[in-house]
Amino acid sequence: MGWRCTGLSWPGDGPVLGWRREGSGRGRERVSALAYGKELGFRAGGERHCVGARGNVCPVAAVVPAGSTGARCAECARLDRAHSVAADTLADDPRPYRVYLAWFGPGTVKVGITRESRGGARLREQGAVVFSWLGRGPLMAARRTEELLRAALGVPDRIAYARKRELRGVLPGADGRAAEVERLYRRAVALEGAGWPEALERLPFEAVDHGGIFGLDAAGTTGATGTAGVTGVAGATRTEGATGTAGASGAGPAGEGARAVRGLVGGGVVAGRLVAAAGPDLYLAVPAEGTVVLDTRLITGWELTGADVRSGVTVPLVAVGAGGVQDGLF
Repeated sequence: MGWRCTGLSWPGDGPVLGWRREGSGRGRERVSALAYGKELGFRAGGERHCVGARGNVCPVAAVVPAGSTGARCAECARLDRAHSVAADTLADDPRPYRVYLAWFGPGTVKVGITRESRGGARLREQGAVVFSWLGRGPLMAARRTEELLRAALGVPDRIAYARKRELRGVLPGADGRAAEVERLYRRAVALEGAGWPEALERLPFEAVDHGGIFGLDAAGTTGATGTAGVTGVAGATRTEGATGTAGASGAGPAGEGARAVRGLVGGGVVAGRLVAAAGPDLYLAVPAEGTVVLDTRLITGWELTGADVRSGVTVPLVAVGAGGVQDGLF
């Protein structure tokens, strides 16, 4: 039995792919860290199977559609959602939560909540280029604050992944992106006397910039693996890493001509040199194709084997921003 991909995560300052031995539970898992500038290649085998829910394998090993980012059958998706914070079924959760403001590109900021013990992992997983904490407190206080900002300031709680990819092609410098988050932060804290839950402690503004660890900034950036000198893909002239303040933007990784993987097929190959990553997306430089974006949610559930980087891409592609990928609910 081979290894099936369980998806991309950001436990620290770099992307990590997870794997599970087919037919096994938690005891047969492993991870592989990804490094910018390194060659990366996958070949899909057989059919795509449900990844299960809450760390448990799917009891029927259901086959799932190649183009879905959820990678779960209907029953496992229901079980996973039932235990999600977004489902509002954990009202008595005693753990502290944090409210955040996340910036993905010009004019695009969202509000959300995450468990405090997770730190900034949730923001990296969503592909937030910049974020700031807004407050901390019990789950329901965090949830009420989230709803207050959505209603009073018109801030969404979700942004489509396709939109995030488009915006990475037009990123301003770190100063400009931090300033946009700060302006919303000031508007948010002005609501403290207009329905802000007393149980939520306001946190000071501090912009955390992921341009460096995502590999979106200039040459000389210290990438996700700590390797200096990897050429970035946003055209900035200088960065100070994860909290950088300098640099002007350029074409970006999802600029003109970039294409995205629409879905894998049995025997299909995706191979290239990893130049950047953000959220679930890997940016590959492919000699015959240019920049190819691989949404790793599309490779979960497949049994993958290594492929020579010279194999290029033999799966369907679509222009970045043109759609063609079915998002899961969460």
